[in-house]
Amino acid sequence: MTGRIEIVVRRLPHGRDLDLPAYATAGSAGMDLVAAIAGAVRLEPGERRLIPTGIGIALPDGYEAQVRPRSGLALKQGLTVLNSPGTVDADYRGEIGVVLINHGHEAVTVERGQRIAQMVVAAVTRAAWREVEALPASGRGAGGYGSTGA
Repeated sequence: MTGRIEIVVRRLPHGRDLDLPAYATAGSAGMDLVAAIAGAVRLEPGERRLIPTGIGIALPDGYEAQVRPRSGLALKQGLTVLNSPGTVDADYRGEIGVVLINHGHEAVTVERGQRIAQMVVAAVTRAAWREVEALPASGRGAGGYGSTGA
């Protein structure tokens, strides 16, 4: 295991009885996020909805949290995170929401407390631009889509 960081978390009133994000296994990269909804939410095929998680976080400077789909929901039901990965910036203090979309052929019901997405905390590298007239040469050059044989 690499390092650990501490993340300050606030449970919102509608999420007080729900589990905090947690790693499912010792080797998991992502922590499961749960639905903090009052009742069941039905998503028809093609429908999208913002699902609250009932938590807000304060990440340390230099980190982000990425909200990603859960593979089982995607495979079995066609339910995925629409803006994947969604980014939670270090200076955001609002509730974490998950934009779910049903890409399946049948309606999907999301229940309160259901694991709906995963959150991966990652270090962020900030870039600075240096404008030039020409880019350095490389073996690939300007070859784009499909240029490497795939």
